Amino acid sequence: MKEIRRINGAVSEAAVLVGLIAADRKSQEAPLDELAGLAEAAGVRVVGRLTQRRESPDAATYIGPGKVEELVLLARRTDADVVIFDNDLSPGQTRNLEKATKLKVIDRTELILDIFAGRARTVEARLAVELAQLEYSMPRLKRMWTHLSRQKKGVGLRGPGETQLEEDRRLVEHRIKDLRRDLRAIERRKEREVAARRDFLTVSLVGYTNAGKSTLMNALTDAGVFTQDALFATLDTRTRRWDLPGWGPVLLSDTVGFIRDLPHHLIASFKATLEEARQADLLLHVADGGNPAMAEQIASAYRVLEQIGIQRKDTLLVINKVDRIEERARVESLLAKYPHSIGISAKTGEGIRQLASAVAEALSRAYVDVDVEMGVENGRTLALLAAHGEILSRQYLDGRVRVHCRIAKAFLGRVYDEGVSIAPRRPDDAVAAVD
Repeated sequence: MKEIRRINGAVSEAAVLVGLIAADRKSQEAPLDELAGLAEAAGVRVVGRLTQRRESPDAATYIGPGKVEELVLLARRTDADVVIFDNDLSPGQTRNLEKATKLKVIDRTELILDIFAGRARTVEARLAVELAQLEYSMPRLKRMWTHLSRQKKGVGLRGPGETQLEEDRRLVEHRIKDLRRDLRAIERRKEREVAARRDFLTVSLVGYTNAGKSTLMNALTDAGVFTQDALFATLDTRTRRWDLPGWGPVLLSDTVGFIRDLPHHLIASFKATLEEARQADLLLHVADGGNPAMAEQIASAYRVLEQIGIQRKDTLLVINKVDRIEERARVESLLAKYPHSIGISAKTGEGIRQLASAVAEALSRAYVDVDVEMGVENGRTLALLAAHGEILSRQYLDGRVRVHCRIAKAFLGRVYDEGVSIAPRRPDDAVAAVD
């Protein structure tokens, strides 16, 4: 795995960006703009850009031979240190490009992994990033992993006739096995932690990277989480209590941002981090309304949600950063294009009240109005209703009590007890009450 060269925490490399653009590309975003943002997030200075529009990649060098010559000249003229592709390269393509340019060549996935490695703070995030890096690098090993022998005791001595590359592969395979075991333990612990918080309804922020999820979390909870106008400023899930107006306390979680062509190694490795979103009662899909490529970003985020198996969860689309849109008509056009979306500015507070009302309404769909009848001595059921529902009235008659309450469907099954009867208040709650 090649790394971006850093000196005292700062990056001293200049990069030429290269991208192959599909002939039918219709994105509103300028080519290589997102890659430039990724490079900036890694601390790299962009000194040149080169694109080629063609039907399919060249098998040997991804871009055509003529473009390779153009790339060599551009890299020399700009005194570049590294070439970064906006596409994923095969090991052979990388090798051929490095031979032609005499420079280090990094593809999109390697750049994203490098950013994650530099931003990971928790043990969980660091393990996930290392696993993703090793799995990505396995087919690209070229005598670059011998340092791992110092990290793992007991991983051994080479057998007779074993080549250096074979030893390196064996060391990496052992390390991958250890990382997967450690991450599985973290996933099981995370699942228990999330399950233990089921006394509260949970809302999870998801969406494209740099859409403003962390800024919105601060606006809603005064959490004080780190925010930055940069891609992947947040890698670790944070959960805070949100006192939702007109509703009460819920738990709000911030998650790692998604991106177009997010490496599948990262999606798999960050399974534990995304557990909050998987278990949430409601997703707030935050999109950057000021980005001309918002539609593509929304589609990319939904593709990632589908990959992690939570695409069918109840979701509200939140179009953020409307303060950056000068023409109000464009804001109205965006909201009309996405029915039931909410336009907000997490920075200025615009639309926050409407968002809170929409969240309360969405969460209400998880509740039912019921009459629960039981003996007055049944303190257990009465306590359960008071803890997990809203008691609206009580009627006492002949040693029994009838309680009218609103309660989450998730807790309704725990109310059933000997001598307890439950009847829905509204016809449309009938099926839900039985569930």
